[in-house]
Amino acid sequence: MAEAQIILSRSRESRIVAIASGEQYPWAHTALAESGFRRGDDGVYHLPADGNGTTVADLVTCAKRHRTSVHTNSRPFIGDAARDLAHQLPGQWNTSVEIYSHPAWQEDLVPWIWDSGELGRALQCERIPYAATLTDPASGTNLLLVERPGHQHDYLVGAFAPGSFDGGYGDPHGPRGIVLPPSPGPAAQAITDQYLPAYDRAVHTRKTAAVADALDRIRTEHHAWTAKVASGPYGDTTPLGIDALGAASARLLDNAWGGFLTVMDHAPVLLERCRPAATQWPDDTNVLDQLADALSDAETVREELARGILLTRTERITRT
Repeated sequence: MAEAQIILSRSRESRIVAIASGEQYPWAHTALAESGFRRGDDGVYHLPADGNGTTVADLVTCAKRHRTSVHTNSRPFIGDAARDLAHQLPGQWNTSVEIYSHPAWQEDLVPWIWDSGELGRALQCERIPYAATLTDPASGTNLLLVERPGHQHDYLVGAFAPGSFDGGYGDPHGPRGIVLPPSPGPAAQAITDQYLPAYDRAVHTRKTAAVADALDRIRTEHHAWTAKVASGPYGDTTPLGIDALGAASARLLDNAWGGFLTVMDHAPVLLERCRPAATQWPDDTNVLDQLADALSDAETVREELARGILLTRTERITRT
């Protein structure tokens, strides 16, 4: 394959659009500019509607001078496909086009894709020079739509890891992306009926695992502190002095704070899912309220620290 390529697609709004690809993609940019194409804010080149008489044959001739090959795509422009799909999904979804002209840009994407299926493998093993994102502002769900490599019409859809997660690569809890047909109606139905429920279950599973892991770390720190207090400074049950006890307690709370931040990130949503519309055990609701209040108080402290409000260790401990 040439070191620089131009991929042409048909667009409803701009007739013909072009995307540059390859390690030497600037060569393609030059050929497109010389041929009368104009670059949009999203990195996609458009042939102006009023035109200048440029034809695909003219572009091919110009591209050859710049050592660039020209390819035509049988599918509609990925941006059009994403917008058509978004209009069929429940709620209000925003779309944008992503350009990965240089292969390294695609590699940078891999750690953030939360997928255990074909999409994740394709991003690692196939060249994907462009994609589209679909974002639901209400839920924060961020989907990635790509043309399925090796197929004439199908698409693949998967998700980015939620913002509260530290990346998604290799996560066993990651949802499996699905294959979509080219028609937006059936594709949206597949996302609504299959993918989004699986995505929500995966988010819940990962949040639960993150909270459980954080609580295990906090519990381990507490056991170590308890053992130290019980055994004394010399391991002979001699009681710790006030200063030593205070220092040990401070270390426990400092070490536990990092784990508790993870609990604060994920536990509120989990607690809400634990609240049934009606329950025969009202005491459970009281406990959930107490936990939610404790998390809310701790979140206030975190926000104050983020704004640069100085709190003494004693103040932070007392309030959390």
